[in-house]
Amino acid sequence: MSSLETAQLQYRDFVRSLRSLMLSTVDTSGKPHASYAPFVTDETQNLYIYISGLSSHTKNLLANPQASILLIEDESKTEEIFARRRLSFECRVATIARNTEVWNRTLDRFQERFGALIDVLRNLEDFQLFVLTPVSGRFVVGFGAAYDIDPDDRDRLIPVKPKSQKM
Repeated sequence: MSSLETAQLQYRDFVRSLRSLMLSTVDTSGKPHASYAPFVTDETQNLYIYISGLSSHTKNLLANPQASILLIEDESKTEEIFARRRLSFECRVATIARNTEVWNRTLDRFQERFGALIDVLRNLEDFQLFVLTPVSGRFVVGFGAAYDIDPDDRDRLIPVKPKSQKM
């Protein structure tokens, strides 16, 4: 099996193995904010987060509908701390209206993944559902092993070629 084929298999399993993502947003004055949120995905690799309207990242996403996200291997599971497996995406962000078909279907996915707590959160009016649609991404599996995510087919990896160094 080639290194690309191996990375492709790791990529598919990597997203499924994680339950939360690191979220980077920007407020209206350009100040960055880092946070995290549990997530679910759909069949086209969109990611959904269901977060409180009281949080800074919710206010930021409503004002500036873009985000950078990071999915990263647990430190306790990595062989090399300087080369943790990680997947980053730059995303467009949209709000999903409450009680629509997409909202209900997605909250059902949250319930399947996270259990009974979603019954409580589902009824909290301040919680908002966002879809994060990747526009670019990169999967890193180790030193010198990086792959861009094909923007036209988010299931496909493209090896990153090293740039020639100038002296």
